[in-house]
Amino acid sequence: MSHTLIVLPDDTAAPILSAIHGAQEALNIRMFLFTDTSLIEAVIAAHQRGVKVRVMLNPARRSGESENEEARELLTGAGIEVRDSNPAFDLTHQKSMVVDNSTGFVESLNWEPKDLTLTRDYAIVTTRGHEAAEMVDCFDADWDHQEFTPPPASPLIWCPNNGRRRVAEFIDSTKHTLWLQNERYQDQVIIERLVRAVTRGVKVHILAKPPHSLKPDKLIEGVGGLRILQDVGAKIHTLKHLKLHAKMLLADGKRAIVGSINLAPGSFDSRRELAIETDSPETVARLQKTAAHDWSLSHSLDLSDAALLADLKKREGLNPDQLVLYEDSEHWGYHHNGHHG
Repeated sequence: MSHTLIVLPDDTAAPILSAIHGAQEALNIRMFLFTDTSLIEAVIAAHQRGVKVRVMLNPARRSGESENEEARELLTGAGIEVRDSNPAFDLTHQKSMVVDNSTGFVESLNWEPKDLTLTRDYAIVTTRGHEAAEMVDCFDADWDHQEFTPPPASPLIWCPNNGRRRVAEFIDSTKHTLWLQNERYQDQVIIERLVRAVTRGVKVHILAKPPHSLKPDKLIEGVGGLRILQDVGAKIHTLKHLKLHAKMLLADGKRAIVGSINLAPGSFDSRRELAIETDSPETVARLQKTAAHDWSLSHSLDLSDAALLADLKKREGLNPDQLVLYEDSEHWGYHHNGHHG
């Protein structure tokens, strides 16, 4: 009765496929993106051998683009019930599966080839019955477009219910070291909590994506948050060997949070997200080892004006003027250091 960790791409899709193949009674699957052929085929095979399969899919991205139509057609064509996620949320970004109402998979990864082969991602598998039951309860509520209220003492973290509070409390209770891997550092409350952690002596290591990967309307808070954290002494790096898609926090080598939650207001306030907190020694030890490995294959993220101007040219549609950057470093230093004539 414990938590175990899946690390992508190291572990491949094998543990997920094995769980689907082993299902005997029920599969409840909730996915933001579901495009991987091998997983679609495994789910259809489970249905064909008598497993009760329900699949909840996010209908479309914020842009209106939908990438789940092929999966939807294949699954419904095979007789599987597929529903759009609860319209109460802007998006359902949660990625999860419950097998036989007894084993829950809480994932950062989408079921698409990229997240299985090219990105750093994680899943925590829980065999704790009350956690799997809670995941099914929320699935049932969202399936029927009903309200869901999570139990207060659960290790599961739900957005928009309690995500910001739980992540803030996790950071606040960190004493020595904090490792973060996340695509977005945009939420002001969480940035404030990370600043406080640094100022009380916590060694904060942040893996982030380069600024040009930010959406144009998120440039100010995305870059601003990282610069504030770097200014107060957090170490900020970007991966070299893999794309970063994980959403992971690791505190003091003892506790961790893994799931779908980006550290951004949209994730906390208007999206269905799921993460799980764990203190399983084996899970935490492997996360620590993976985080250290990734850090050794990363490099410091240069957030100077010149570096940002160069980086933002890598993608069209980004407006560096929003960030008030200076081409001339002396000019920037003059203003930045607050010199007055």
